[in-house]
Amino acid sequence: MSLLSIEGKIVTSAGVSPGRVEISLSTGLIEHLGSITGQADLVFKEELIFPGFIDLHVHAREDSSHSQDYKEDFFSASKAAINGGVVAFAEMPNNPAPPIDEQSYKAKQKLGEKSLVDTLLYAGIGNSTRPLPFLVPYKVFMGPSVGDLFFKSQKELEEAIKKYEGQYVSFHCEDPEILLQSKNFGTHEAKRPAEAEILAVEFAIELIKKYNLRGKICHASTKESLELITRAKKQDVSVTMEVAPHHLYFDAGRLGHETLSALRVNPPIRQTEENRLALIRALKNGDIDYLATDHAPHTKSEKAKGISGMPHLDTYGPFVTWLMVEHGFTAFEISRVCGLNPGKFLGKFLGFKYGKIEKGCLGSFTVIDPGKPITISSDNLKTKCEWSPFEGVTFPGSVACTIVKGKVYKI
Repeated sequence: MSLLSIEGKIVTSAGVSPGRVEISLSTGLIEHLGSITGQADLVFKEELIFPGFIDLHVHAREDSSHSQDYKEDFFSASKAAINGGVVAFAEMPNNPAPPIDEQSYKAKQKLGEKSLVDTLLYAGIGNSTRPLPFLVPYKVFMGPSVGDLFFKSQKELEEAIKKYEGQYVSFHCEDPEILLQSKNFGTHEAKRPAEAEILAVEFAIELIKKYNLRGKICHASTKESLELITRAKKQDVSVTMEVAPHHLYFDAGRLGHETLSALRVNPPIRQTEENRLALIRALKNGDIDYLATDHAPHTKSEKAKGISGMPHLDTYGPFVTWLMVEHGFTAFEISRVCGLNPGKFLGKFLGFKYGKIEKGCLGSFTVIDPGKPITISSDNLKTKCEWSPFEGVTFPGSVACTIVKGKVYKI
């Protein structure tokens, strides 16, 4: 059997300890764990070997219409993922030709085969859609976003959701009626106020309970939403939540109008540092389940015209080192929200064991050099859109290597 052997500081639930991992190159699975021998194929000294990072919220843009391939496609998204230390991602359905039934879902799956990393597709929920005949996760856009899959009222949404009883449903939470009432306000942040998210989260939790959904709240951005979801978890509601890097790094109160315009996103950057730090604390203590980017690769010209969203795949790993240095995240706390928890989600649909460095799990790792800073520029990005909200930012560490099922990509 052909094996790849790796030695170094391995991150597990017990902490960080030196060890050796051997991966079968035929199956991509971990075959053996043991002690350091000094004779491995790859030896890492100061780097940290994490279970591979997984991003549960990516917009790769490619669909059967191919009308948005200029922004990103599955191949370019996977290159950006590897560049950022991401070994697998889940991809969103708000495309011009969305995956909403068996035929359109399988057609998009075929396109996804060009990805260099494992890719799971969400199916879209609309007014006339129905569950697919096989297990997939679903995404519902409660208010207007990019694409046509969204709802105009809570009543309209519930009529659609009741058909998905017992399914895995992720919610983009912004109440459409509040958005309509706010549409003429002066700024993007005022047009999509915190109240729109909070009310939508309340209703999503109601739907999750009423229809026995396996729910996930996408990109929670307010401490009030966080409190609602945390309370629901304590009441045994089947709900988890994501947070995105931009809601952890930026707060609108410290940004000028021009910068805020460049960082336009749905839901928007929130106003206060207090809110931002509350999200960081919740991610650190485990109340927030996933660090998920909402990678949205629009071009610079599109951003200048006011489209919402920003790219993050390339910077996933470097951003993690900011959490460790600036906010004291331990290696295991990072592993939990970047590998273990998203790995459990992904594994339900793709069948592999992700998120742990154990025998029988996938031999996919993110190797982080915590002592090698990186300054983000367009020159070190792989996304087609060729920009990052973090350009000019120096993160304290960087990705040394991404290993996908035993295949080594040195960064």
